[in-house]
Amino acid sequence: MMTDTRYLFVYGTLMSGAQTALGRAQRLRLARESDSLGPASIAQARLYDLGCYPGAVDGGGEDDLVHGEAVLLSTPEPTLAWLDAYEGVVPGNDEASEYDRTVRAVRLAGGEAIDAWVYLLRAAPPLARRIDSGRWMPH
Repeated sequence: MMTDTRYLFVYGTLMSGAQTALGRAQRLRLARESDSLGPASIAQARLYDLGCYPGAVDGGGEDDLVHGEAVLLSTPEPTLAWLDAYEGVVPGNDEASEYDRTVRAVRLAGGEAIDAWVYLLRAAPPLARRIDSGRWMPH
């Protein structure tokens, strides 16, 4: 699996259809700095409701899917730098990071598989409610 991919998978406040105030500026910026590839999903991951946003955790079976969308980043390095800050990734300090940015296999709606960056929670908070459908709907 390559680690210099230009693809990104998003499943929460950064999705183009999200209507939340949280992440609005980042969502608009991401739209300017990428091209949408449409709906997509990752397998063997579980989605949790963290209140104002969701978090996906690595693990689970083949039937455990997280649904979101994939984008092609125009300039990955600068875009990923501000996304890391937004997602709470602290370079060189795993203990202070809420998420890890990692490359995962992503399946596009048409069936094509790509390797894409995705932000995964380091661990699900103990009281977080699992979203069984794998689809985040802001409340």
